Amino acid sequence: MGAVRQGTTMHQDTTQARSAGKEFLSFTLGGLEYGLDFSKVQELRVLKSLERFAAGSEIVEGVAVSRGVIMPIVDMRAAFCRQALPTTPMTDVIILKLSACVMGMVVDGVTDVVTLGAEQISPIPGAGGGAIDYLIGLGVANGRRLILVDIDRLMSIDSAVQRQVA
Repeated sequence: MGAVRQGTTMHQDTTQARSAGKEFLSFTLGGLEYGLDFSKVQELRVLKSLERFAAGSEIVEGVAVSRGVIMPIVDMRAAFCRQALPTTPMTDVIILKLSACVMGMVVDGVTDVVTLGAEQISPIPGAGGGAIDYLIGLGVANGRRLILVDIDRLMSIDSAVQRQVA
């Protein structure tokens, strides 16, 4: 795991204004690396450390309590990989503060925080909108490729809509 540690509260870095770039939290799902707007991250937790109850379905893992807040937990590993995956010590939960709610997102692991300038982000080939409008673009930094997602849009997709997954 990179520089980001579990169980820490995420605060806006006052030095973000120092660069023209935008910060993205990078994480892995099914062998691919993704990035989401770091300002949407409230906290990082190890999955096993969350007090969970009310087990859910294949994708909605149930609800959990973190810092007194009850929130749904969505297993993005099952959503993106289309199968239930075993929990490992590297399995993380990204607690998100979205425009509509606070929720947890289970991922294979959190990598680090990456700052990307506009020139480092390109459109994703073949992603002309429609069912995959939650994709921002493809970010490239230090030889790494990140699939950048608009987490508010991704988490607001109607479950009845069949979507393509990057």
